[in-house]
Amino acid sequence: MNPAASVPRLVVAAPSSGSGKTTVATGLMAAFTARGLAVSPHKAGPDYIDPGYHALATGRPGRNLDAFMCGPELVAPLFAHGAAGCDLAVVEGVMGLYDGAAGRGELASTAQVAKLLRAPVVLVVDASSQSRSVAALAHGFASFDPQVRLGGVILNKVGSDRHEVMLREALEEAGMPVLGVLRRAPQVAAPSRHLGLVPVAERRADALASVRALEEQVRQGCDLEALWALARTAPPLDTEVWSPEAAVAAAADREAATAGAGAGAGSASGPDGGAAPAGGRPVIAVAGGPAFTFSYAEHAELLRAAGAEVVPFDPLREESLPEGTDALVVGGGFPEVYAPELAANEPLRKAVADLAAAGAPVAAECAGLLYLARSLDGRSMCGVLDAEARMSERLTLGYREAVAVSDSPLAAAGTRLRGHEFHRTVVEPGAGPEPAWGFVHPERRLEGFVRGGVHASYLHTHWAAEPSVARRFVAAALARRADRPGGPGASR
Repeated sequence: MNPAASVPRLVVAAPSSGSGKTTVATGLMAAFTARGLAVSPHKAGPDYIDPGYHALATGRPGRNLDAFMCGPELVAPLFAHGAAGCDLAVVEGVMGLYDGAAGRGELASTAQVAKLLRAPVVLVVDASSQSRSVAALAHGFASFDPQVRLGGVILNKVGSDRHEVMLREALEEAGMPVLGVLRRAPQVAAPSRHLGLVPVAERRADALASVRALEEQVRQGCDLEALWALARTAPPLDTEVWSPEAAVAAAADREAATAGAGAGAGSASGPDGGAAPAGGRPVIAVAGGPAFTFSYAEHAELLRAAGAEVVPFDPLREESLPEGTDALVVGGGFPEVYAPELAANEPLRKAVADLAAAGAPVAAECAGLLYLARSLDGRSMCGVLDAEARMSERLTLGYREAVAVSDSPLAAAGTRLRGHEFHRTVVEPGAGPEPAWGFVHPERRLEGFVRGGVHASYLHTHWAAEPSVARRFVAAALARRADRPGGPGASR
C-alpha cells in the first residue's frame, strides 16, 4: 500500500459556518509545520480562498476535496495524491459538519469526506453564547451519524476562566474530550469582503502575520499531543493514489476505445501521457496574481501531464503574454476589485484580444469571463466577447450540473461536468457567441460563451473529474502551434 494512504489525518469541522474552522485548521497546520512535520493541507468543498491560507501555513499547495464536482470515488485518491510524502494531513471542512449539496443528502458534506477518508473529526464550537448546552450540541453531532467518528471538540471564543470551567465540566459529563480552548482574539481575524476572506495574494505580508498569530493561538490553546495522537488513529485507506499522468493516459485510452480499434485516436488528438510532442510542448499561459487567484492545483498538473508547458503571468503587472503563448487560461478571482489597473494595462488587453482573434484556445472561468468582456463596471477590458459586465447586489452561489452545448477547445458538445457558481456580477451579452453550457440541475438554463477558440463561463469546474478536458485543451494548443506562420515554435 502506498504510504500516502496511511498518513495520519484530522478533519476540522463545525456545527455551522462562522464557528472558526479556518482559524483552527490554519493554526493547526502552521503549528504542526513549526514542529517540523510535513503537513498536507486540504479543504472540503469548492472554496479557493481558504486553501491559500493553508498553503501559506504549510508551504505546500492547498488542495480541495469536493465529492460533488469530482465524485465520491475520487476523494480518497486525490487526498492520497496531495498527502504523498507528508507526516500529517489536516482537512478543513465546509459549512456545518452535515451540510452538503442542497437536496442531495450527505453528498459533498464534511461528514461524507470524513467517512471517505476514515478520518477522526475535531468539532470547533463557537462557545461565546453557551455553557452547559455545549454538551448537548456535541452529543447530538457525535450521535447523528455513527459512521462519523467525533474525536473531541475545540472550544472557540471562550470568554473567561470561569466560562472555560463550565464548558469543560459539561463536556466531561458527556464524555466528550476537550482538545483545545481558544479565547476571543479579533487581532488574528482575516479581512473579508463580498465573496469571503481576502485572498492571500492580495495581502501576503499581512496574511503571513495572521497565520503566525493563528499558529501561536493554537499552540497555546490546543493540546497538540492529543490531536497528534488522534490523527494517528486513522486507519489505512484502501485507495489508489491519483496521478495526473495516469488520468491523462486513461482519458486517451477512453478516446481510443470510443474511436474504435486502430483509429489512432491517442496520437491524432495530440499529446499523450506527458510525452513531449513533436515540435515541443505548447505554451499555455495561466493568469495569476492578485486579480486571478482562483485555481485548483490539479489543473496545472493535468496540463503538464498532457504535454504542455504551463507559464503563469500576472495581468496587473505584465504588459505582454509569455513568450510563445499558444493558449490561455484565465481562472477566477476578483477583477472587479482591480478593474482600474486591468483597464490601464492596454498592451496586455490588446495581446489577449489578438490571441483570441487568431483562433488560439482560450479558457476563462468567472473572473476570466469578466476580463474577456468589452467592459467591467464601465472600464475597458479585453473586448474578446461582445458583452458588458457589472457588479450586482445578488449573490449567485451553488453547485451546478452542466452539459457542453457547443464544441470548443475545452469540451466537446455533450461533455457532462459538475461545477460551482460563485459571483456577484452579471454579464449582459450582445449577439453572436454560442452558449458554453446547458445547466440541467438545479435549474435549466444556458450559460457562457463559445466563440472561435474561446470558451468562457461563470462555471468553475474541477478537471480531475474529466481529464479529457485538459487533454483536449493541450491538443488544441498544439494544433495552434503547428498552424502558426513558420511552424512549431516560430514565435519563441
